[in-house]
Amino acid sequence: MIRSSKITTKYANEQKKENINVLIDEYKLVAQKFVDILWNSYQLSQPIPSLLPKEITDQAQTWLSARMIQCCAKQASGIVRGTRRKYEKRLFILHKLEKENKLKQARKLKHFIKINPISKPKLKNIEIELDERFVKFDFDNQTSFDGWINLTSLGNKLKIQIPIRFHKHFIQVKKQGKQLKGIRLSKTGISISFEIEKPVKDIGKRVGIDIGMKTPFTSSDGHYCQDEVNGHSLESVCKILSRKKKGSKSFKKSQEHRKNIIGFYKNQLDWNNISTMIIEDIKNLRYKQKSSRYLTTFVYREFFDKLRLTAEKFGVQISTVSPTYTSQRCSCCGWTRKRNRNGKMFKCSECGFSTDADFNASVNISLELRRISTKERKSRMNRTGFYWLEYSTSDKSL
Repeated sequence: MIRSSKITTKYANEQKKENINVLIDEYKLVAQKFVDILWNSYQLSQPIPSLLPKEITDQAQTWLSARMIQCCAKQASGIVRGTRRKYEKRLFILHKLEKENKLKQARKLKHFIKINPISKPKLKNIEIELDERFVKFDFDNQTSFDGWINLTSLGNKLKIQIPIRFHKHFIQVKKQGKQLKGIRLSKTGISISFEIEKPVKDIGKRVGIDIGMKTPFTSSDGHYCQDEVNGHSLESVCKILSRKKKGSKSFKKSQEHRKNIIGFYKNQLDWNNISTMIIEDIKNLRYKQKSSRYLTTFVYREFFDKLRLTAEKFGVQISTVSPTYTSQRCSCCGWTRKRNRNGKMFKCSECGFSTDADFNASVNISLELRRISTKERKSRMNRTGFYWLEYSTSDKSL
């Protein structure tokens, strides 16, 4: 697996920072020029080459070197191909749904395609992807810095020597894997990638994870992530974020605070003793529903992204289950009814079993029960109650 770590360029002097900005601005203009040419020259059905022909690259009027122009053209080709591939995938799924006579789903996708038409990419920001032809690493130096990154063959006889300092994450991934020769350069930092061997874990337990605002992570083995960090919890950070103006500096700072605190809670899980982690397959949580600004700060994708990245690091397998009724089912007898759950408390109306609602949900998630169909959900069978005892795999028994 590939992991990257970003190192700041703030230790460079003002002249070097200016040279980096000039290089990136020129690179962005040339890349946009290639994007425009490719967009107008190739139809949707036509394949776009990864390495652009000379008649296209010669149209760039720039001081960049021939190597940099070639590098820029390759990156622009990838941007256009990626944009079109996403659109073509949607069309493929639409034709498939129509062919299978799934007209309702096809109408929804057709409407989505209509309101989100394909459009030419406009490059506001870009990270330059440079390979070993442009980059030389010097980590064995005798200066006050941890290393230097030398950029050459840029054009106009421009050479940039960037001093860097290692941080904790960089040192960690550097020890774990093999450093790749290329970098991604932005105006504020340099991303260096490492190839790390993916671990495989056979020993451990299967654990279900329930996520929430008040208790970020609850596992089926009884672990709760509730501690405050410097007087803050996820709930308090989300309340602060809901009062900030979107796009402001304080809003971005609060977003970073939320990201860090989710990472803190995630690290409290006992990763060394887990072989398989079962999480909820949440999609369109608030689709077509009115929500307060406070509730919209609950970003479940950020929870699951952090879980997946850490699981990959520890060799933990990830499995997903439908979240439907997992918080309403009794993990003791299987009786599922809406009135079973009341806030943070769960009490089964059938057998009387009582426990923390989040823990009960995490146990149900770990069982990997069969999915509740849309027809069953629309019948609101959870209002009167039903026994939910079937599993998604035949080798399990209650």
